[in-house]
Amino acid sequence: MGPWVPYFVAMRRALGTAWYWFVRTLVRYGFFKLTGGLTVHAKQLVPLKGPLIVAPVHFSYLDPPLIACSLPRKLTFMAKEELFRHPIFGWLIRSLGAFPVRRGEGDTESIRNAIAILEGGNALLIFPEGTRGEGQNFQPVNRGVAMLAKRTGAAVLPVGIVGTQIKWGKGGKRPKWARCVVRFVEPLTYAEFAAGRSDREAREAFAAELSRRIVDACRKEGLELRIDATGSGSPASGSGETATSEQGRPPVSTPAQP
Repeated sequence: MGPWVPYFVAMRRALGTAWYWFVRTLVRYGFFKLTGGLTVHAKQLVPLKGPLIVAPVHFSYLDPPLIACSLPRKLTFMAKEELFRHPIFGWLIRSLGAFPVRRGEGDTESIRNAIAILEGGNALLIFPEGTRGEGQNFQPVNRGVAMLAKRTGAAVLPVGIVGTQIKWGKGGKRPKWARCVVRFVEPLTYAEFAAGRSDREAREAFAAELSRRIVDACRKEGLELRIDATGSGSPASGSGETATSEQGRPPVSTPAQP
């Protein structure tokens, strides 16, 4: 390895970071502000360092850029593999830190990527529900969120979103004029629920509290959601299975993304 390689790697990383913040600023002020506005509450609750799983409610294709525009630190996120097939859009989201996940099948590579990102002390966006909701119910939490939180020790940041279900909800043809509100909530860790519980009990308690905090955040902004308790902690609709379970346990679900 030549002496110039570390300099090249550092330069490439710096350029990637500058590009991320440039696009973030452009999207926040050139899109969200001009199409209804964006309000962010409780930003002081976001840990600025260390591994972080950002876990919002999910209504819209606009949720990933909305969270990126609201979070005061750089964000990496999973995106369904189909989005990378478009040459221009695929290049764009990859340049901003996205990596593909295959839904409905085993995808050990995406889980390894997620673990590496978190172990590197970075922030990773994962939608706990695994797929978009209709804006009335909060769907069961995907098991992959608990697995990643347990494996990496990352803090999990619940996030309420209000407005994207109107702006470009499930089934919508194009974005509409609507104000979007993001509310961050006090983070939690998997370890808080593990003491004195079996793996299943800890996972269910973790999922229940994560659901409660997200729904409560949405309620504070005027959106009432019902918690779908059927299968809480089990794979969400549209998620796949991965073989990266711990100590030979059965596979856990891959957190599916939009």
